[in-house]
Amino acid sequence: MDHSAHHTIPTHDHATHEGHHGHSDHAVPDGGHGGASWAMAAKATLHCLTGCAIGEILGMVIGTALMWGNVPTMVLAITLAFVFGYSFTLFAVRRAGLDLKTAIKVALAADTVSIAVMELVDNGIIALTPGAMDAHLSDGLFWSALLGGFAVAFLITTPVNKWMIGRGKGHAVVHAYH
Repeated sequence: MDHSAHHTIPTHDHATHEGHHGHSDHAVPDGGHGGASWAMAAKATLHCLTGCAIGEILGMVIGTALMWGNVPTMVLAITLAFVFGYSFTLFAVRRAGLDLKTAIKVALAADTVSIAVMELVDNGIIALTPGAMDAHLSDGLFWSALLGGFAVAFLITTPVNKWMIGRGKGHAVVHAYH
């Protein structure tokens, strides 16, 4: 008995997908990285950085305003960075029609490494900048360490994302749902 007519699974035609919704840079060949362009990696990193930055800044502002110690402030900032970072992807894939359970799996697969690298770099810079963790919200040192950390995190995370996307990991997982 032939059941093939009853079990057709739609496939993702990447060739048709190119140029759709600004994703024309998906298949740009580049040095053996499976079509991952620097532009695509930068977009993925910027997407991730936006969510992370919102959470990170909110956590740092809350912890600093409440005069919490360095450790609780960083824990809150990192937690919120992951929450906001994941939520950007989660909302996007939910809008594409994924059920909540699948959307959570996609967001975790897409963003975990990127957010972790970004948070490690950013918080490392903040922690290693003398006086930054003790600076007040009105202090330029607070903001320069925080924003400088984001800039360095972007520069370090972009090649990581390029490598992952080129191997079908990280943000590449989300592209199947655009």
